[in-house]
Amino acid sequence: MGATPDVALIDSVIKQRLDEILPQRLEEAMAAREESKTPSMTIIATKGTLDWAYPPFILASTAAALGWDVSVFFTFYGLELLKKDVSHLHVSPLGNPAMPMKMPFGPKWFQSIKWNIPNAVQSIVPGFESFASSMMKMTMKNKGVAGLAELRSLALEADVKFIACQMTVDLFGYEHADFIPEVKEYAGAATFLPMAQKADVTLFV
Repeated sequence: MGATPDVALIDSVIKQRLDEILPQRLEEAMAAREESKTPSMTIIATKGTLDWAYPPFILASTAAALGWDVSVFFTFYGLELLKKDVSHLHVSPLGNPAMPMKMPFGPKWFQSIKWNIPNAVQSIVPGFESFASSMMKMTMKNKGVAGLAELRSLALEADVKFIACQMTVDLFGYEHADFIPEVKEYAGAATFLPMAQKADVTLFV
């Protein structure tokens, strides 16, 4: 009769082998899963001025172009970015000390001057906000930066999802007809927060 197999020894050898193989296999599986996963990003857009309108659209369209799944939640003044006509958006230089005032016309030496205009002057000069907005738009055009409506269209073409905050829509007395038809979803924070929780990147603009 053959010798009785040492069950305990066999179990020990199997366990040792599994301890060697499983971590490696798990690491390989996790790496493969991470590689096949589509990155995602959510952006909360809260500002409605011209200068603050660009960051969410630039970030969203760039991420979408990289193959990311992107959703932008427009709330409070950010809803202005979903209006059918965004040509009314202005820059608000008042109380914005980081904003350099440079002229987008004239010789280079003139364009290089930074016009640090005090808030006290800005607040009393009629039409200063419209003037600053015109200068900003001219600067962007001179530098080849896409217009806001064009940039928004590029984001939509890249399948960026636009979500309007229904609570703010009700608060400000808006109608769905006030916004571009590409806004398919109207939701609240309770709907958006789980999306942000699962996203790889969440930005507040």
